[in-house]
Amino acid sequence: MLTIEYDGERIECERGANLRDVLLDAGLSPHNGMADRINCGGHATCGTCAVRVEGEVGEPTPAERRRLSMPPLRGREGLRLSCQTEVLGDLEVTKGEGFWGQRKRADERSETPESAP
Repeated sequence: MLTIEYDGERIECERGANLRDVLLDAGLSPHNGMADRINCGGHATCGTCAVRVEGEVGEPTPAERRRLSMPPLRGREGLRLSCQTEVLGDLEVTKGEGFWGQRKRADERSETPESAP
């Protein structure tokens, strides 16, 4: 079993699991605010499930690359759509600030252009 650390929780899952599904099954949300209710349901069209992932995951899907290339996610390095992310190893997952989770949290910010609001 693999371990995902997210929002102070440790979740176990099988290799190849979908990250969004694992989080939702554990009662955790990859969304912020109203995006918890207003989202595309895992079709990579809204981008509200964007998270930062450290660990081994599958390659981005064409749909994920397309959505990450559009505002406000465009140019935000290190983001993945949890709905398109295949878990291949132990992960540390962080949800950023903003409706889409596109901004680093205050405790993660450094003096880089990416961290600007």
